[in-house]
Amino acid sequence: MSCPVRTEPLLGENPLLASSDSYSVMVLLRGYAEPQGAGDAVRADGTVTLVLPRAWASDSSRRVAPSADGGAKTALEEAVRGPVLVDTGGPWAREALLEALAGQGVSPGDVTLVVGTHGHSDHIGNLGLFPRAALLVSHDFCLPGGLYLPHGLCEMQPLILSSGLQVWATPGHGGQRDVSVVVEGTGLGTVVVAGDVFERLGDEDSWQALSEDPIAQQRSRERILAVADVVVPGHGAPFRVVREIVKTRDDLICEDKEAA
Repeated sequence: MSCPVRTEPLLGENPLLASSDSYSVMVLLRGYAEPQGAGDAVRADGTVTLVLPRAWASDSSRRVAPSADGGAKTALEEAVRGPVLVDTGGPWAREALLEALAGQGVSPGDVTLVVGTHGHSDHIGNLGLFPRAALLVSHDFCLPGGLYLPHGLCEMQPLILSSGLQVWATPGHGGQRDVSVVVEGTGLGTVVVAGDVFERLGDEDSWQALSEDPIAQQRSRERILAVADVVVPGHGAPFRVVREIVKTRDDLICEDKEAA
């Protein structure tokens, strides 16, 4: 049997709110990319997503800063005990981001980890709001104060932050160091916050023009579509991934033999 996939709009979830036993996933600000004028100018900003531990309570007095004592793995595990922000939008979205965080009961000082999917200004333009957070920007991981720790992330080796929460290396759009966040076991299935690996639903004819490495990005897109039930793209609404089981001729022959 083969399982071709198709994508379709995700209805009834605005903003996306998907919860598992461990985390809630919320799109705080939906990214966009809008042509401006007759030339090639585009007005754009990146999607901002909050991954919130279900056990977290807004009490900064109980906050414990990640420690480097156990290396990157331990520091990352400690960092995901609090709110995790995936991308921050551009600096022009500063006030909108603060308002969206406040709407979820989160202050900038509560955020314990910021993941920047890649280094473009419309995705990491507000890192300065989070000086107390650990930062994983592309493949660079550092603790507050600028202590950088090696971690071994590559396409064949994801960073497992906790049960049901991973960071994948998904190169292509911004070069070789893009990342995506994978949240498993939600009420909508596996949610992948993909940065600009996917620009938007229906970008099949346009993403290559914005890619620094189309071959690597095609590989990343296929990997994500193989596991995701919902994709949060960099510049559009979340969309659903639907797998359709198609029986091949050999499958039908086997069924006929079993029935005989």
